[in-house]
Amino acid sequence: MSIPTFDIPFKSAVSPEVLDGDTKLNFRCHKGIACFNACCKQADVTLAPYDVIRLKRRLGLSSSEFLAQYTVPFQMDADGTPGIKLKTDDNGTCLQLDGDSGCGVYADRPTVCRYYPLAFLALREKGATAATEQFTLVREAHCKGHDEPRASSIDDYRAEQQVQAFDEHNREWYQLILKKRSAGPTVGKPPATSLQLFFMASYDIDRFRRFVLSDNFRGTYQLTDDSYAELERSDEALLRFAYRFLRQVLFGEHTVQEAADAWEKRVARRKAVWDARRELELARRAKAEDDKYRR
Repeated sequence: MSIPTFDIPFKSAVSPEVLDGDTKLNFRCHKGIACFNACCKQADVTLAPYDVIRLKRRLGLSSSEFLAQYTVPFQMDADGTPGIKLKTDDNGTCLQLDGDSGCGVYADRPTVCRYYPLAFLALREKGATAATEQFTLVREAHCKGHDEPRASSIDDYRAEQQVQAFDEHNREWYQLILKKRSAGPTVGKPPATSLQLFFMASYDIDRFRRFVLSDNFRGTYQLTDDSYAELERSDEALLRFAYRFLRQVLFGEHTVQEAADAWEKRVARRKAVWDARRELELARRAKAEDDKYRR
């Protein structure tokens, strides 16, 4: 699943045609195909939050250990929103490739790998309350799977690849990114602390758990004992909570109940900061437009 995008890059392997779940897909990948493992040797795999959970469990690592050993960071937009990709060797081969046997973590492979040769698009039109989920087809020169005599609908292919759980646990995260992009200067560029919190809540789920279970957090936010117990034992529940918390941090939505008067006091303290951020962002974007036309 690619990061939701409004633009299709020039000379991309991604087809410009937008497809839906009923569209017929002619594709099959198997060990006997001539190009088997070729995509793993040209790996450019962006990870979503649930991908990290599945992979760190599979490898028996904490999220912090997995991030350090198997990922590289990148910036998803001009504001520096952090993303991560699977690390490769110097030749571009995925570190999870198990020789000629194929993917060594196949049952827990990332969303992007499950969707291939499809790219997932989450698009939200102006004024719409929810994003529309559609697809485009990826055709790369090395891939022979398109020549296989096997047809199925996109929905059937997705079911076969077991993407449902990944979509379910990643969907709110994609909506967060879409909202940030569509909000533009009304939100402004997040401060470094907010970007660090975004990284921790999105990817470093074990460290986020320690943050949520800390005495300082418990003293600020009103959650029931049962809620804290669930967040302590369940990565999936913690991820759902992380999305709620990020909406509060990034967009000022009151999604997590705070102690008495804590929300009002925080809003009062930060209103001037939010206003200043918005004005600076408007000025930055205006200058960028001026510079573009000046060039």
